[in-house]
Amino acid sequence: MHSVFELCLFSVDPLMITKALAGGVSTVVVDWERIGKRDRQQGADTEINAHTLADLHRVRAATRAHLLCRINNAPGALSNDIEDALAGGADEILVPMVRTASEIEQVLDQVAGRCDVGILIETSSAVTRAADFAKLPLSRIYIGLNDLAIERRTPNLFTAVIDGTVESVRSKCGDIPFGFGGLTIPELGSPIPCRLLMNEMVRLDCAFSFLRRSFHSDVRGRNVPRETFQIKDRVRESSGRSLLERERDHRNLVAAVAGWSVATGRNSGAQSRAAA
Repeated sequence: MHSVFELCLFSVDPLMITKALAGGVSTVVVDWERIGKRDRQQGADTEINAHTLADLHRVRAATRAHLLCRINNAPGALSNDIEDALAGGADEILVPMVRTASEIEQVLDQVAGRCDVGILIETSSAVTRAADFAKLPLSRIYIGLNDLAIERRTPNLFTAVIDGTVESVRSKCGDIPFGFGGLTIPELGSPIPCRLLMNEMVRLDCAFSFLRRSFHSDVRGRNVPRETFQIKDRVRESSGRSLLERERDHRNLVAAVAGWSVATGRNSGAQSRAAA
C-alpha cells in the first residue's frame, strides 16, 4: 500500500476545501466534464458538475493545494480546455473517456510538461489498451465505474470490480498511481458499505480515490476535518490486514455486490452512493 493515500475532493467551495484540507485531503478537483455526458449517462443516477473557468481561478486563489482539473475530451473542446486549465493554475489535468494511447500522446505533446496529465479508463477499448497507457508518463490512472458500466451494460457499476476487470487493469499500470470508486464516511455507504470498498482499494494497492457526491451528502452537519481524517485512518487500518484477511474482505465485497444485483435487478444505470 502506498505510504500516503491521496484523497481528492471535488469542490469549488473555498470553505469546504479549507475544512477538508485540515482533515488530510491533499488534492482539490474542479470538474469541467459535461460535453456529451448527459446523453451518455441518460437514465443513470450520476452527477454532472457545471464548474467553470471562474471556479478554477477562485479555487486557485483560495488554496496552494494540488489542483486537478477534469477537462472535456471532445472535438473542439479538448485543446482549448487544456490551455484554459493551465491559465487557471491547474497543477494537473484529468482526461476522461480515453480510448487510445495516441490521443493521450497528443495531449502530452500539447501540455509539454507544463502540468501533470492523468486519464480516466471508462471505455471498453481503454480497458483493452491499459498496458499501452501505462507506457506513457501519466500522473494517475482512474477507472470510471459509472461510464464503464453503462457502456458494457453490466448489472451494476461494481461489476467491473468483482469480475476481475479493475484488478486486470491495475496489474498493467505498474508504478503509475491507480484508483477507482469514491469514498465516504467509513461506517456509511449504501448499498455497498464503504469499508468494503476501502478494503478492496488496499488489496489492489490503490494510491488515491475521490470524495464526491456521497461524501458531500454524508458529511453535511458533521465535523468535516474529523470525518475526513477518519477516512484516511480507516484506509491505514485496512493496509495492516493480512493477506488472508484481504482475500476474505474481497469475498465479502463480491457477495455484497452480487446480492445487491440479485435483490434489485437493476440495469447498468444502477448506482451506489458509496461511489457516486
